[in-house]
Amino acid sequence: MKRVYTIKDIEQLAATGGTLPADAILTPQAKEAMASMGIAKGSASAPKNVGVVGAKEYKVPEKEYKWVSGKDPKTPAEIEKFFFSPEITRLKHLIVDLGRRSYGKNYNDGNGGNFSVRVGDNIVLCTPTMISKGSMSIDDMCFVDMDGNQLAGNRKRTSEVLAHLAIMKRQPLAKACCHAHPPHATAFALAGKTPPRCVNPETEIFIGQVGLADYGTPGTQHMANAVGECGVKHDCVFMVNHGVMTWANDIETAFWKMENVEAHCYTSMLAFQIGGPRKFSEKDAKELVKIRSSMGMVDQTSLRECSLCDSNDDYRPSCVCNAQAKPQQDAGYNCDAEKVVEKVTQMIINELKK
Repeated sequence: MKRVYTIKDIEQLAATGGTLPADAILTPQAKEAMASMGIAKGSASAPKNVGVVGAKEYKVPEKEYKWVSGKDPKTPAEIEKFFFSPEITRLKHLIVDLGRRSYGKNYNDGNGGNFSVRVGDNIVLCTPTMISKGSMSIDDMCFVDMDGNQLAGNRKRTSEVLAHLAIMKRQPLAKACCHAHPPHATAFALAGKTPPRCVNPETEIFIGQVGLADYGTPGTQHMANAVGECGVKHDCVFMVNHGVMTWANDIETAFWKMENVEAHCYTSMLAFQIGGPRKFSEKDAKELVKIRSSMGMVDQTSLRECSLCDSNDDYRPSCVCNAQAKPQQDAGYNCDAEKVVEKVTQMIINELKK
């Protein structure tokens, strides 16, 4: 019996240097993978660059979806063909996988959160409304234009895609957005605060200064504008009283940033309980900024309202991006108050020991 080979089978053969039988049956994605790797049936399927030891160049996987400007499909038939094309189908599978991973991490309660990927000058692939991110399928995905008008899909697009589009319109580097409600990062957002700077190297490189966008009713243009303005200089935005938005040039990196900021907020909260996070110097922070810049991250050095590290030992957000109105300043964790309570408690304990 002839075997059917999938794209995963082709990738495995390429990795191991196996041979593809001449009578093998291939899925459409497997055929495309073979073409991109230059593999023919009946031949060894090792990668073109066989030498892996002492190679002249070690590559980083390219994950950004790239399109040819001015070549967007226009007619309904062209849009439908593109919607079901192998490259868009791969993105759909990736979004479904990210949805399950996000839901499994408790980042998406109920039907919360959404994903989007820009795939053309005026076309964005996004998740639908009213669906758990843990139970999506590729048949649930939608196409919208840059104004939010739905172009394709069986289900209605998410209303919050307007916030994604608002960032994409303002920041050309933003090709993919991830919105979620990770509990610890969202706790900071509910308090109208951003996490501390200069305490975690990975966060400085991949997140930098977290932006803070004022509250707006979810799904409205008011909310979209606040997030969009904040997203120009911040690739991680805390939406006050709502959740978190991250963006990158590809959807998986955008999700990684969501993981990174959630971990940072979680460990920062733990650090507050044992004396507060210890900061490294601004000189050290500038070295991390260089790494961030070399990786093509959004440049935040022109943010006039903040310095890299607050010289005060107390935790305070180093800057606030607020396009619409001042965020709530009296909400959430107050380290000064906690220190007063700690001091008074210690005085009482000392008195009791006498």
